[in-house]
Amino acid sequence: MVVRKFFASNTKEALRMVREALGADALILANRPMPGGVEIMAVAEHEVDAVAARPPATPPEQKSSRPRSDPPAAVHPGDLAVTQELLEEVRTLRGMVEGQLAGFAWRELAASSPVQAEVVKEMLVRGFGAGFARALAAQVPAGQTFAQAIRWIKAALINSLKCVPAGQDIVNRGGVYALVGPTGVGKTTTVAKLAASCTLQHGPSQVALVTTDTYRIGAVDQLRIYGKILGVPVYAAKDEDDLKVTLAELHGRRLVLIDTVGMGQRDRRVAEQVALLSGHGKPVDRLLLLSAVSQGETLEDVLRNYRGEGLSGCILTKVDEALSLGGAIDVVMRSGLPLHYVANGQRVPEDIHLANAMYLVERAFRSEVRGSGFRPAAEEIPLLIAARSPAVTSAPGA
Repeated sequence: MVVRKFFASNTKEALRMVREALGADALILANRPMPGGVEIMAVAEHEVDAVAARPPATPPEQKSSRPRSDPPAAVHPGDLAVTQELLEEVRTLRGMVEGQLAGFAWRELAASSPVQAEVVKEMLVRGFGAGFARALAAQVPAGQTFAQAIRWIKAALINSLKCVPAGQDIVNRGGVYALVGPTGVGKTTTVAKLAASCTLQHGPSQVALVTTDTYRIGAVDQLRIYGKILGVPVYAAKDEDDLKVTLAELHGRRLVLIDTVGMGQRDRRVAEQVALLSGHGKPVDRLLLLSAVSQGETLEDVLRNYRGEGLSGCILTKVDEALSLGGAIDVVMRSGLPLHYVANGQRVPEDIHLANAMYLVERAFRSEVRGSGFRPAAEEIPLLIAARSPAVTSAPGA
């Protein structure tokens, strides 16, 4: 196992050197201040894993005149258990050291760039990821007050959040769209809202609804009630062949909306659903519904598992229920996917609107969180940053 030393003028630069040389999962063994900077000792995690997996050394065989054919000695389970325990202790120590390093880096930032430090803190409170907040705050022009820096941050977010402009939304553009996402995110209600909007603009003859949700009791009936109210037909597709035939029959419709069964993002059927909607050249664009009340980590996991082929954008739901929109904005922005609509209630079709970057960003920073028990104190920021920093981060312009 090779332990390497890294020296830099400050902790942040030393950590950057460790990540570049050994990867984001490197084990940090020690750090100490040195004349002119700081020294960090680290080792690549794969080397530690290799040591953990290596069987204990056996003593050399004594010389003998007769050839030996004994089988190799088996590794005792207790030896592996001890090795794994040592590995866990090393990883625990890494977490402790990284927490200390985060504290050093935060104090350095607070001392050298207090405005930048306050910007990072404000973005963390608003739900943005730690790495994203640091990367974006680092781009704030020097010499700005806190208020000026926040205005710069808002402008950068507004310019970078991709929202579908008026006239290019799916109601005006038309096509075949499947709304996908976890259970309870509002897929059926959103289908009804979009169908109602298109019916009002282009007439019921231009709209058709399809559901693949034949699992939940009453799911088809719920969509058929909406269809009856709007005067548009509703079809149920049980499998891939059924869906293919149904879409062929609806070829002349301006807008075809597919309501899908909701399932947790870790459900193995998610991949099957992606294949159902994306295979054999079917002209289906998938729109992923993300709940604004979910944590950023959860939204990131939903996006990762639902992405697949043919995901053309997002719809943000439950905006009216969310105290902070920072996590949702962070995830959508880093995904690079366009945001089509935001939904803010149960009324059909009133409570759905074209996504507006300025409104969303202003709303993210306008929410009152000053009295919240989730707002970290200054001394708790290093721990929060150490716990929430992802391996790879990016920000607008980074």
